[in-house]
Amino acid sequence: TSQSDIAIQLASNNLAIGFSSNSIAVRLKNPGCKIVPLEVTLSRPIYYVTHKDMLNYPTIHSFTDFIKDRFQPDKPINDLRISLFTSYNKQERIYLWGIIMIKTLFKHISKYYKDTFVLAIAGVAVGVLVGLVDAAFGLGLNACTAIRTKYFWYLIWFLPLGGVFIWFIYHQFGKSVANGMKMVFHVGLGKNTKLPIRMVPLSVIGTWTTHLFGGSAGREGVAVQIGAAVSNNIGRLVDKTIDIENSRKMFLITGMAAGFSGLFCTPLAAIFFALEVLVAGKLEYHALIPATVASISAAFTSRTLGLRKFHINILETLNYHPSTYNAVLLLKLATMGLVFGIVGSLFALILRYLRLKFAFRFSSPVKKVLIMGSVVAVLMMIFHQGRYSGTGSNLVALCFDGITDDIYAYDWILKMALTILTLSSGFIGGEVAPLFSIGSCLGYVLGPVFGFDPMFGAALGFASVFCSGSNT
Repeated sequence: TSQSDIAIQLASNNLAIGFSSNSIAVRLKNPGCKIVPLEVTLSRPIYYVTHKDMLNYPTIHSFTDFIKDRFQPDKPINDLRISLFTSYNKQERIYLWGIIMIKTLFKHISKYYKDTFVLAIAGVAVGVLVGLVDAAFGLGLNACTAIRTKYFWYLIWFLPLGGVFIWFIYHQFGKSVANGMKMVFHVGLGKNTKLPIRMVPLSVIGTWTTHLFGGSAGREGVAVQIGAAVSNNIGRLVDKTIDIENSRKMFLITGMAAGFSGLFCTPLAAIFFALEVLVAGKLEYHALIPATVASISAAFTSRTLGLRKFHINILETLNYHPSTYNAVLLLKLATMGLVFGIVGSLFALILRYLRLKFAFRFSSPVKKVLIMGSVVAVLMMIFHQGRYSGTGSNLVALCFDGITDDIYAYDWILKMALTILTLSSGFIGGEVAPLFSIGSCLGYVLGPVFGFDPMFGAALGFASVFCSGSNT
């Protein structure tokens, strides 16, 4: 009776159990079992619980015979002689229970968690490979930013030609991957199955070119493409040997988490970004474990290779306690959130509109990038000589340096306009980093209007505009 839990495990694996108590047998009985009282050498009946399909089984004299028949272990159990109806020592009982429980455990894992286990192992490989590429990309991007900052007036004149170069390499080597993130989403939504690996070098070179010559763009779009392309190709190799349910989407999410984490070194944010980015408001929980493994592996790899995340300590600038919360405070925060949401949505809508507008307006992509690249270059020179070039991390840093004169009220709208013009003209880069700077500058301006510290408003805008603009 003290081992009824083990008895249930045995019964669930088609093993016969003998009991001297009918009440216990009744409790263990299920629709697939029958209770058969047996009179044997003992003076009292034994209630024998077994599955229906075992009723015609030859007379069982010991568990040993039954185990050998059912499990057929590689090494026969010769010395184990445990009778159903006679006493047996403790060592033999532990040995038997161990065999049965291990078999049950591996059977359960193989049936329900095999795919997850394989994906987790693959996630390590994806994370390490993506972390290597992200580190090279990130360090190269930092070098491009440093060179542009030092020689801005020499390089900005070549921004239109840089755009032509980007068009040329895609035209010659990557027509099929020119859509970038659109291809990634098509694979995630089942409209396509393959992401060519040449997407990685093309997106890296294109982004370096944009940043080197003074365009306003981000970097995470490239990182996500790197992760998606690498994991998609690894997934196709795995699919040749192991059949995994919904593997294409699982590997895609895993790769996107690794790409985001490897570049920004923020594994937790990367996990939730990848789980939700394909369909707004829906988290792909089935990919949580491989995405977590890949995200942590990528962040560790890139940081080991010298890539450092951009971070600012704002703990000492926020002084709000839950005891000070009231309806007015919450209403102010909700109103600011509404403004941030509108700005983020406008960014996404205007960018989509101008991309389509320019595609129809200009007969040739070369003409488009030359003309619009020249417009962006002139605007960059007019408005504070490169203040709005690159990712905008310089603006984010200014929002939190404690000097009130560093941020202008129009910084957020100029950064937003120049980023939209850069990306819709044919240059390569991401949108997330600019959204961070747009939100920070806007929050820095809105904070005092609602009675908050400017840096508190900047912190709210940093997160909120990104959430709205990226739908995550």
